Amino acid sequence: MRRFGVALASLGGLVVVAAAAIPALAHEHPSGITDLVTPAVVRIEAKARVDITLLDHIGELVHVERSYQVPIGTGTGTVINPDGGIVTLTGVVKTDRDMAVYAANKIFAEHHKVKIPEDFEQHTIKDDRLNHHLQECYPPKQPTATCIVDVTTEIHVFPNISPPDKEGFKAEIVRAGDRSDSPAVLTPVGRADGGAGLPTAPLAASVPDKDGSPVAVAGFVARPAANLPETVDIAHLRAGGAGEGGRRFKDPQDKVNEPEKLGALIDRGLLGGPVIEDKKGEVVGLLIGGGKDGRMIGVREITKALAEAKVAPGRGPIDAAFEQALTRFHTKYYGDAVPAFQRVLDLYPGHTVAAAHLKTAQDKRGTAEDEGARRADAAAGGGSTPPLWPFIVGGTLLVLVVAAVAFLLWRRDRPEEATGGDPEPGRPTEPSRSAGTGSLSLSPSSPPRRPFPEEVADSTVVVSRSFPALPKVTSTSPGLPVLVARDPGAEPGARDTGTRPMDTAAQKYCTACGMRLGPAHRFCGYCGHPSET
Repeated sequence: MRRFGVALASLGGLVVVAAAAIPALAHEHPSGITDLVTPAVVRIEAKARVDITLLDHIGELVHVERSYQVPIGTGTGTVINPDGGIVTLTGVVKTDRDMAVYAANKIFAEHHKVKIPEDFEQHTIKDDRLNHHLQECYPPKQPTATCIVDVTTEIHVFPNISPPDKEGFKAEIVRAGDRSDSPAVLTPVGRADGGAGLPTAPLAASVPDKDGSPVAVAGFVARPAANLPETVDIAHLRAGGAGEGGRRFKDPQDKVNEPEKLGALIDRGLLGGPVIEDKKGEVVGLLIGGGKDGRMIGVREITKALAEAKVAPGRGPIDAAFEQALTRFHTKYYGDAVPAFQRVLDLYPGHTVAAAHLKTAQDKRGTAEDEGARRADAAAGGGSTPPLWPFIVGGTLLVLVVAAVAFLLWRRDRPEEATGGDPEPGRPTEPSRSAGTGSLSLSPSSPPRRPFPEEVADSTVVVSRSFPALPKVTSTSPGLPVLVARDPGAEPGARDTGTRPMDTAAQKYCTACGMRLGPAHRFCGYCGHPSET
């Protein structure tokens, strides 16, 4: 049995080798996890337009009018439906700083030629008369106010397109949170992008719970340009910490301080940028924080903000065509990817990722890297790739050979196991001839005897059965034997106490084995020896 086990182990190993030799036929999942999101990443710049009129009546009444552009915030947003709905952070598009105070400080310093810091704090000056007018210029507005202020927020969105859009398009706030780290929802104002709309990013159903889950972050550190594409980096989520405080990041191998790394990217412009999970390439959150503490708010807060703003996320025809093209591209079917990416560019000519992948697919179409061309050549028999059937036939032959060797080894091991122990059940025991007496003994452990020459051609069947005790031969006179039979009623092993003469004329016995013979028996029923008549 040991040899049989070794044979089976060898069979298993060869089957594995044969299976590994057969080329894989299944398509792999696309590896570019950020490709579904980066086309929908946009640069957001918000500023306040402050129109202020200073009523100077120290001397003659003079109306001094000024208009100032005051930055509010910059960051990254993500398009979540073809109509141009965008999610970002409230801190990118809204500020708690008072723009009217800033404008009052600046216009008063310019008109009256006094030194007042251009900031968002209320100040005083040494001249009591001018200081009185300055305090009346600050909000809140009073009947005696010396300034009339009108503040409007302007939001410009710069999409990820090629060639870059230097002007962008305007957007308005549909919903803003009560904290700077809460999501804000924007919609475009008066922009027409054709019937197909804008590329969008898919939103995940939940945030990965596993500690150390790999993710990617994306965004713009400045306005998109030909030499300034989106910035993409990798990170890992820590378990727990969801909610208003945000989910934290941590490198499982402690090689990189990820909160500090992401905080630096946030300060450069990735505030509000999407966090992309590793498996399906969906958005699981937005970047918040800054400095040395980069964090993430989850997709649950995003969907809640969208529901409150009554803006529904969704995917459009551009996204459907782009996903099909990505599948062909990342599985190396470059010939099929070329028309697929051209279809995407027909729907949205500025699609940067589709344009870049189209160029790569055109360069690799028909080469040795093109899986579609390799399979076409293999089917036509003209390619360098070997056909599949030799691998299948070779693997099958290996399995058959090993199975045959294993069966032969098993068959050879059977007699060795049988002779080493007790005889098989039902196997007849064979008699052995005692030396010198010609009598037979029936012992299961004795080896089988060699047949006598006269028994070779005999067709008599020998069966296993018990025999009565053989009669003892005694002699009462020289030359005359007398057969004495054992008493049938005596106990086994009891010694004979006497002899009983038997009728030798009526009873015959086999001269070879001593078996009783009937009057009409011509051959012995046990050994087949002919009877002497």
